[in-house]
Amino acid sequence: MTSRKSRRQRMKNMDTMSNELVGDQTFPDSTVPRKSWSELRAVVSDLRRKLSGVSAGSVPSSITFRSLPDGRTRIYFLSTPSNGWETTLLYVDIAHADHANGYRLHWQPVIEANFQSVSSVNRLSKEEQLLWERKRLATWGITSYEIHAESGKLVFPAASSLYQCVDTGFMPGPLFPSEIRMSTTGAKLCPQICPWNNALIAHTCSGDLYLSHSITGSSVRLTHARKGGRSLVDDPLTAGTPSYVMQEEFTRYIGYWWQPKSMFDGIYRIVYEEVDESDVKIYCFPSSNSDEVDEFRFPRAGMPNARSNLKMVQFRLTESLHIVDIEILELQYPLHIMFPWMEYMVRVGWTPDAQYVWVQLLDRKQQKLELILLSIDNFCEPPPNTYNTENHFTPTSASVQVIYSEQSPIWINVNDLLYFLKSDDANEVKFIWGSEESEFRHLYLITSSIAGLSNGVEEPLDRMDSIFLRPRITSKIALTQGDYEVLGKKIWVDEVNSIVYFCGLREGPLEQHVYAVSLRRPLEIRLLTRPGYSYNSVYFNKECTMLVTVYSSIKTLPTCQVFKISQTDWTVESISLTPVGYLLEPAAPESELFAPEIFKHKIKSGDTVYSMIFKPHNFQPGVKYPTILNIYGGPEVQLVSNTFKGLRHLRMHMLAAQGYCVVLIDSRGSQHRGLIFESHLRRRMGTVELNDQVEVLRWLAEATGYIDLNRVALHGWSYGGYLSLMGLIQYPDVFKLAIAGAPVTSWNFYDTGYTERYMDLPQNNSHGYMAGSVLTYVNKFPDEENRLLIIHGLIDENVHFYHTSQLINALVKIGKPYQLQVYPNERHSLRSLDASKHYETTLLSFLQNHL
Repeated sequence: MTSRKSRRQRMKNMDTMSNELVGDQTFPDSTVPRKSWSELRAVVSDLRRKLSGVSAGSVPSSITFRSLPDGRTRIYFLSTPSNGWETTLLYVDIAHADHANGYRLHWQPVIEANFQSVSSVNRLSKEEQLLWERKRLATWGITSYEIHAESGKLVFPAASSLYQCVDTGFMPGPLFPSEIRMSTTGAKLCPQICPWNNALIAHTCSGDLYLSHSITGSSVRLTHARKGGRSLVDDPLTAGTPSYVMQEEFTRYIGYWWQPKSMFDGIYRIVYEEVDESDVKIYCFPSSNSDEVDEFRFPRAGMPNARSNLKMVQFRLTESLHIVDIEILELQYPLHIMFPWMEYMVRVGWTPDAQYVWVQLLDRKQQKLELILLSIDNFCEPPPNTYNTENHFTPTSASVQVIYSEQSPIWINVNDLLYFLKSDDANEVKFIWGSEESEFRHLYLITSSIAGLSNGVEEPLDRMDSIFLRPRITSKIALTQGDYEVLGKKIWVDEVNSIVYFCGLREGPLEQHVYAVSLRRPLEIRLLTRPGYSYNSVYFNKECTMLVTVYSSIKTLPTCQVFKISQTDWTVESISLTPVGYLLEPAAPESELFAPEIFKHKIKSGDTVYSMIFKPHNFQPGVKYPTILNIYGGPEVQLVSNTFKGLRHLRMHMLAAQGYCVVLIDSRGSQHRGLIFESHLRRRMGTVELNDQVEVLRWLAEATGYIDLNRVALHGWSYGGYLSLMGLIQYPDVFKLAIAGAPVTSWNFYDTGYTERYMDLPQNNSHGYMAGSVLTYVNKFPDEENRLLIIHGLIDENVHFYHTSQLINALVKIGKPYQLQVYPNERHSLRSLDASKHYETTLLSFLQNHL
């Protein structure tokens, strides 16, 4: 057996020999030194260890604020302590007088350190695994928490259970949470504390809503949508849990909403989504935990979706704090009756006065969106049987009202930019709205006329096309405008000073910044953050008096800084940001090798495209290097930005460390460049993206002089895996080989929400689906061996392994060579460390042997 020391020495000798070859100008092309499988495994482990210090888990996330009675502000956040490996809940206190600049704020744990063992000892349940996949969670430990700011009540899920503790604001030391005891089996997920009674905690479990009372210890099942049968066929209903498509493609993970404040009638109300998946086809996957199979509902493009409707559960508490009088109320008329064009219920919430439930409805082609208000009296028990096949009904105008509607000939990107403002007029509603109607997403201040609940006037309406289903907009004011995007995640409103804070890309598409605009002076935008950095995580407290940002640049590690906000009037010029300190101090990486270089190029179409190159760590001028085009190429993703490329770009660093040049290109269709730029792919995915990629790659080779165009490999995952296959088909003379991870091979096999947004329904675009299918061009794959490697998790419930199996069947039938690497216990993302390291070793081995 070779000793570790001698193996390292041999690797060092080989690297030295490689550098000598590289330095010899009689050999203008770089030769990547060949290593054994064991040596490549060591390379993978070593680089993972080096990059662990800049992992995403160490950067504060999920930041919330709490005002304490003595004037302090307590900031809670999730992060990984320096002496741990699991994410946990931490806090820092900011005193009222603190205004120092440049020191590290001292983290304190909220929870006992030995509690973390709970989440690592127990294996994640299937429900937790799927939720983590939908949320793209990449850390272990506590991944989310709920806080009741007034009382300090904290609730979080871990290891299929819920835990709680109370932070009084004067903790003598870390708290040890207690498990919320319930008689139910199954994973307890998505907890929410009642906003006006912190003893009540709702959560979902096995497709239904449950409620627990933390003082009495009692718990009840609020809904009975699921029957509990072994087969999904006979159990199609869920309550409080969004469908797969809603989570995966519309990023809504919550399916129930507490009424935000008491109506002083003694009634507690929760509005929830009931999902009926009767028509959604069931697929079977090998189980990761047994020799059985898992059933999973998945609507492929053109097939029936889940149907959604809103219901309300209400109850009371007795003087002895028992939960009684549980009632399920239904809408007088289901949403699909009132709005027959509706396909998706994409966003739901309550207006701040707790009088209305607001809902955003989207049609199947995702080109029509309406914002509606539902009054509480629209929910009743039992629901009257008042609608018929002619769809006549007689609600009052106050029951159901459309307050905004928009349409797009391209598609509508759903966002979270909705904020209801107070209004003195009961017959109008004011709100801030984000829309891409001008090509770029911008903010608008909208006033709509409504029929108030308190005016005593009832207008009976007997037709579905009556006026109450048409928005009556009395005012619409653009707050922002220009050829840049307002980011769609969140806005913060200082209602006292009439200031709206938002994130956007006004300084350029590579940097996200924080801005302010006054409701009293629209279109006058104030930049609040420093150019030269990108502020990718932003948090304001409720009063907009404190700001926490996480920022970085391509050459600086992530920094997390706390600011106090003050202002003297309603103008944005009066806003003052005072640095308080750092949750994570600024630092430069140990080596400049971590920093790729960004390039800008105007392509033939006239559009500007950005690209990024990770140069080989052994780079020497005058030498051409084998190159990996790491590709994504699809919508909703931006690869090139002025942010630090740390652990999330682990494989780019790994390849550069082995002597490869790594190129990333954001071609037309990518995110954050406006709707027209993104719509380059509309109805023709897979047929136009690679033209931009190859044009820019050739320009980069000419401009830099160190890209070897005779040795270029394509590598990507998911949509990038799809384009890796297409690249080998469309440009076999440009790309010597392709490594395709979890690739889509036909859009007919992918889900409705994503595919139909960009490709339309299959029956409306049969040519586009055919032209965009890898299976159409199997005969064009190369006949040479060792040019195609496919990697796929066997239990991938997103891009099903069926995609790969269909491709393999076609390759075998026509006699084409391929290599396949399967991971039996992995889903769309490789989550286990063993599988990830094996994949990375496979990647390095395939490249060194065949590129």
